[in-house]
Amino acid sequence: MMVNALLSGAIVLAALVAALFFLRFWRQTRDRFFLYFAVAFVLEALHRLLWALAPQSEADAPQYYLIRLASYGLILLAIIGKNRAPPR
Repeated sequence: MMVNALLSGAIVLAALVAALFFLRFWRQTRDRFFLYFAVAFVLEALHRLLWALAPQSEADAPQYYLIRLASYGLILLAIIGKNRAPPR
């Protein structure tokens, strides 16, 4: 159990560091792509934190996966928006 908490903490920290990098790139370029990725990584960190703190019986509850779905949806939205043709 202690190893899982340690690994979850490391994943939360890594996701927050990635979010800070994307946030820095967004501040330099003002490109929504980087903002969406930053928010997605914050949501991923939130998901991991809530999942690690949840009682073992609630770890597979759907609400934890809805956060992850929102995170992946933002990443998909960012990629689609970046690859769309610019308006004429």
